[in-house]
This record gives sequence, structure tokens and C-alpha cells, in this order.
Amino acid sequence: MSDFMLPDIGEGIVECEIVEWRVAEGDVIEEDQPVVEVMTDKALVEITAPEAGRITKLYVPKGEVAKVHAPLFAYEPADGNGEAAASAPAAEPALAPESEATSAAGASDAPAKDFILPDIGEGIVECEVVEWRIAEGERIAEDQPVVDVMTDKALVEITAPESGRVSQLHVPQGQVARVHAPLFAYVPDSAADEPASTASPQRTAEPAESVPAQRQPIEPRPEAAGYGPYGRIPAAPAVRRLLREHGLALGEVPGTGKQGRVLKEDVLRYLEEGAAQGLTAERAEATAPVAASGESEVGEVRVEPLRGVRAVMARRMVEAASTIPHFQYGEEIDVTELLALRERLKPQAEAKGTRLTLMPFFMKAMALAIDEAPILNARLDGDASEIHYLSTVNVGMAVDSRAGLLVPNVKHVERRTLLDVAREVERLTAAAREGRVDQADLKGGTISVSNIGALGGTYAAPIINAPELAIVAIGKIQWLPRFDVEDRVVKRAIMTVTWAGDHRVIDGGTIARFCNAWKGYLEAPETMLLHLG
Repeated sequence: MSDFMLPDIGEGIVECEIVEWRVAEGDVIEEDQPVVEVMTDKALVEITAPEAGRITKLYVPKGEVAKVHAPLFAYEPADGNGEAAASAPAAEPALAPESEATSAAGASDAPAKDFILPDIGEGIVECEVVEWRIAEGERIAEDQPVVDVMTDKALVEITAPESGRVSQLHVPQGQVARVHAPLFAYVPDSAADEPASTASPQRTAEPAESVPAQRQPIEPRPEAAGYGPYGRIPAAPAVRRLLREHGLALGEVPGTGKQGRVLKEDVLRYLEEGAAQGLTAERAEATAPVAASGESEVGEVRVEPLRGVRAVMARRMVEAASTIPHFQYGEEIDVTELLALRERLKPQAEAKGTRLTLMPFFMKAMALAIDEAPILNARLDGDASEIHYLSTVNVGMAVDSRAGLLVPNVKHVERRTLLDVAREVERLTAAAREGRVDQADLKGGTISVSNIGALGGTYAAPIINAPELAIVAIGKIQWLPRFDVEDRVVKRAIMTVTWAGDHRVIDGGTIARFCNAWKGYLEAPETMLLHLG
């Protein structure tokens, strides 16, 4: 049995009223047959059957409200011969011996069950299917990873709720799946173990008169060229929506599916070929091959939708850059002594199973420097009328993951030992690069570090990770000549840093004093020992 989910039926529409059911429970339906009429706040919409089969349940009574992406009705798809699952006689007049009948029942397929995509994060209503880890027909075990999906915050792994066999993948890889909508269908082992029929093997056929009369399906009209049996061009709701988005009429696109059904591929192909009637000159120019003056034509432009973490980053960066007045401040830091200290401590950290990088030193020094300029660890309230000074230092670190830019943060840096911070940095970096950071690790940051030097950059003008008030971009370390106290030229490890502060509350003097304190701890790292609890 499959649930039919009420699809998107108009921009911004989240519910509709059931005006009239055109079928009843038990009715046999054909593909694209009108099933129900619903009323939105804009129009009366006719919902059609996605495929042939038999109606088993109507979830929403006439006159009640149905929710978009919620189950509307359930049906049993027809078998490969086009016959509904329930259209066979109730029983054979003469049956095989009980042992043979039982064997045949056990071999038949149990009804499939839809796995509904659950809530995967606060406020998340959709996600992109990144990779299916299984295929149709494969067996799955309970808690086995089934699919990776990308939300606007992180990569999430969906696991199997129970053991069974996958019968259908509802959402293709690269497409968007909706929360509370079917993601895949499977036949549970528990269902397969049950008897295929509740009827006794010795049962004889019942008289035809005793079978309850079923409502007659709508009589199909003679097929016209390019039209289905119900006098209309077959197309799924998602395809109709795609046509509306591009200003196309259904009749304009030649359908290649069964009975002239217009498929999504037909619409995309039609748009790519630029053959749509009324196609604007701008669209035609955009889809045409680009050629440089005096050169041969180049290949097609690859189009990739902006989704998931990258889409969120785009929105947040635009908002931060347009609403926060950024103040930039640059400095050079001599980290020669810091590098030497790290080399001495690395073997001890590795003995405890931890890789010691420079990032834990940057974070600990930052937490100490915040004591001298606490406003860098503060935030403004919603209407920018109050400054909230935070009691904990949660240092975020920008990580270039395969999902896009993620900024997990190490909590309570002011309380942790250097080794504790190193362990957290290692854990969060590994998780972020795989795009599998927990939501809790992405929330609550108070100040951020962007280590562009790891990729070879020297200077950057970072954008503040709102609602934080400051961020620092760390450049690469270079061995450069410098004068010592006796005016001799010596080789020193120099690191450039660039701060960005929210100029609504942080002025140049404040950020300079903070940076000097931070610099002091990094240039003479042994001084941090005086402040460690």
C-alpha cells in the first residue's frame, strides 16, 4: 500500500479543503483519473491518480482540511499486467492442498510501507538527497545507513527504521525531499513473515452477489491524440508546477510518457532546446552557447542550484555585510616562540591520542584576552538597544567542508585545558569536513576564527558571523627577516591577522587593545601559564 501525499498546489499554499471525492474506498482507479477536488484560497484544483490501482483509504473526509505534503489517500498499485491488487477473485473454487497454498502465500510480496522523512532540525522543511546508500530491491538491516541528505545546516544520515527490502526510492539523488513526505518505500521483514492472506486454504468461492457493490469508476472518454483516457494531458503536479514557473502551457510540451504523459525530462529538454513559444530573447541568449570573439564556441554552461549550507551561507553573509558596519584592523604577530613550544608539546599530546595544532593556542589566548576587552565576546539584542556580555567564550572556527562553509564552535574555552581544546578542535574539524556536525556544535558561538593561512592566504577581510561582534582571519606563517633588540637581522616566523569588528559597539581603540593583549600571549606563550586555572 502506498500513501499519496498532497503535492504543492500553488505558491504559498499549505492547506486546502476537500470539496468532493470522485472515488470511494475500494474503487479501482486508472492513471491520471480525477480522484478528488480541493479548494485552495485561490482556485478549485483537481487531483488525479498517479498510477493505476485500488483505493484503500481516504484520509481526509469531504469538507475537512488537508495539509500539503500530508497523506491524502492510500492505494494499492496495480500489478505488472495493469490489474489492481484487489481485482482478483476472492478465492479459487478449487484450491491446491494446504501445504502448497501456504507455500504460494509465503512467496507473494507483502505490502510496502512508506518511510516518512522525519523532522531533522528546528525550522527545516526540506533537504537535498545527496547520496542513496542503497538501491531498489536491496535488503536493509535496522539502523543501516540508507541515504545522506543535506539540510541548510549540515549533512544528515538517515538510517533504516527496521529490517526489510527496499521497494522504491521516492526522491532521486540531487532532488529535494520534503519533511513529513515519503522518502522511500520498503517491505518490512515482519510483514513478509505474516501470512499473505487471512483466508483459509480450504475456503470455497463466495457467490458474486455477496461481494459488496463498489462505486463505479468514472467512465473514460475516447483517447485523443496526445491526451489520456480522461480527455486531459497526463502530468504529475510537480511537472505542472515546473511549467507554471517557466510560463509554459501543458499543451506546448510534447510528452514522451505513457498516453502522452508530460515528464519532467520533457519540460527540461524543451527549455534547453529553446523551442518554447513566447521564449524571451534573454532566455534564448542565456541558453545559447557562448562564443568569444574570433574563437570557436565553448561548451554548455553547467547549472547547479544553490542549496543546503551554501544557500544559508549566501543569505547570512548578505545579511551580515549589509546590516553590520564592519571595522577592519590588521596586525603582524611573531609566532617563533609559539612554534617552538608546540613542537615540544606535540609528542605529549600525541601520546594521549591528540593532534596538537596552533588553533588551540589561538583560542586559549583569545579567551584570556577577552578578560581585558569583554565587549568582543558580547552581542546586541534584536533591536540593537542592549549589549549582552556573555559569561562563556565559545570560539567558532570556519571549516571549508564538502557541504560548504561550516562554523562549529568549541564551548567554554575559558575553562578547558589546552589539551581539551585540542581534542575538541580535532573532533569538530573531522565532523565539519564530512558535513556531519551536530546542531548543538553549530549554535552558541560568541567569537570566530577563520584560518585562511591553511590554504595559503596572507590577508583577508572577513565578514562577521552574526550575531557575534568580531571575527579574525589568520594568514599563513612566513619566515621573514626582522631586526632584534641589538639591530641584528634574524629569521622570525611572522603571521598576519585581520580583525573585523561590529563598529556599532566596537571602536578602533578597543579592538587594538584586545589584539595587543592576544598578541602578547601568542608571542610569549609561557605567560598564559600565569592565568590558567
